[in-house]
Amino acid sequence: MEFSIGFRGNGFVLLASDTAAARSIMMFKQDQDKMIKLGSKKLMSVVGEPGDAVQFSEFVQKNLQLYKMRNGYEMSTQSMSAYTRRVLADALRSSPYFVHLLMAGHDRGECHLYTIDYLASCVEVPFAAHGYGSYFVLSLLDRWHKEDLSREESIVLLKKCMAELKKRFTISLPAMTVRIVDENGIHTLDTLNEVDYV
Repeated sequence: MEFSIGFRGNGFVLLASDTAAARSIMMFKQDQDKMIKLGSKKLMSVVGEPGDAVQFSEFVQKNLQLYKMRNGYEMSTQSMSAYTRRVLADALRSSPYFVHLLMAGHDRGECHLYTIDYLASCVEVPFAAHGYGSYFVLSLLDRWHKEDLSREESIVLLKKCMAELKKRFTISLPAMTVRIVDENGIHTLDTLNEVDYV
């Protein structure tokens, strides 16, 4: 029942993911961070099977750090997404990872958002969502998203999406971790709680 969402704005990418750690009908905790930093201006949101999500995201993160140490520079967001897709594709026939990813980054004055699913398909997109919540919010993003969103407008759009989930989705998402990636790095915004949704 996990959910992550991301969209590009004017000079930034916003990523948000729920904070619930649950299995079946049991909620274990409500402050799980499902995002992992891949570089100074690169961020990945991971949802899926909990063990796969942790193992896969740490494997990717550590290998990208090793690349930076060996070469003296970070990969671009496009290169990181291609590497991550390749790792998923290589594991697909032997021991697949059931994870869905959103990768955000800022390179050379441009923002990028990639969506990668558990079958290792990778596409650069203006907006994306993973999890059951995506069935409700993709139509809203299609209607209201625009490439020149300001930060304030992006928060309003995120709240619209969360309000729709609160209204129509049978599962309650207790809170959302919200981060923005821009030319100055990664910024964590205030956590959105259910009472904050429009």
